[in-house]
Amino acid sequence: MKHPLNSLAIITSQIFAAGASAHDIHDIKFKPDGGYSSTVGAKYQAPNSQINISADVKIDKLFERNMAGETLVQRITDRVYWVQNHFYNSLFFVGDKGVMVLDPLAYGAGKALLSAIKQVTDKPVTTLVYSHNHADHIGDAEVFLAEAKRQKVELTILASDATANKMNRLNSQLPRPTKTVDFNEGVYQFEDTRLKFIGFEHAAHTDDSAALLLVDEGVIHTPDLINPDQLPWLGFGGSENFTYYRQNLAKVSAQKWQYLSGGHGNIGSRADLDFMQHYLNDLNLAANRAMNRVDWAKFTTVENNNHAVFGAKWFEAASQDITDTLRAKYGHYYGFEASAPKQAELVLESLLSYQ
Repeated sequence: MKHPLNSLAIITSQIFAAGASAHDIHDIKFKPDGGYSSTVGAKYQAPNSQINISADVKIDKLFERNMAGETLVQRITDRVYWVQNHFYNSLFFVGDKGVMVLDPLAYGAGKALLSAIKQVTDKPVTTLVYSHNHADHIGDAEVFLAEAKRQKVELTILASDATANKMNRLNSQLPRPTKTVDFNEGVYQFEDTRLKFIGFEHAAHTDDSAALLLVDEGVIHTPDLINPDQLPWLGFGGSENFTYYRQNLAKVSAQKWQYLSGGHGNIGSRADLDFMQHYLNDLNLAANRAMNRVDWAKFTTVENNNHAVFGAKWFEAASQDITDTLRAKYGHYYGFEASAPKQAELVLESLLSYQ
């Protein structure tokens, strides 16, 4: 299946080739130096697979590099590497005997990830870890199975029991886990390092979502929970609800880590989590204000001839009110105009349901 972001890359490259400047593309928010307005005042550098990155530094020109089809490889700690291709990223850990991969990616990005690993080490991938059962993060598992077979290496596919059970329940066509650990803080020993599953008992993204903590490295992988140095993508990265979103962030914040991989966006730090918590506070305040300002009765007219119609119009108007309120503070950040209205609607639904 062709991923929509791959098509987006082709279309945008055609726009650039036709002579349109980066500034002509709505809502990208390029700065003159080719970067964006950083949500955390970050410093930027080109990706470097040889030198560890500082926690206050991020990868430069992330959008352009992804659209050009680059595979970005950045060394985070002496043994942990961050890889991004077509806006998706994962981590891999290089041990003494083999490599552990956190999420094999999908839509061809898995091949790019495998190539990146081979640039860094000749050790085989011996463990593949699933963070949750969404095909866009684990769909290329077969790439690693085929490579393990070629190298005559036994590949362990590790997941939480929650993800394994969900794959069984939905009759997933993806390679199934060969080993599981407890969803709630289960620990897996990979060579001399520990991987801890931080399962969200009440998850916003999807019911088997877990953060993966490399305990001894101080690096955490939290797919679809936070996009470092960006606002959340559309409806909080495809989250199924907003109700538990802030609780999930708080659980990640309570762990001991220095670097964060969000599955999308840049390399993250504590500053990115702080920014998200401030943004959510402002979003929640704006939503409460909109519920008082936007009168439901205004839309219950003869023209709106059923309550689904006037309900839809109220949500549209209230979401626009929230977006307008937030624009002065957040409108200069990457993705605001496309994402804020969708996030506003999710917050409204939660506020209407829970008092």
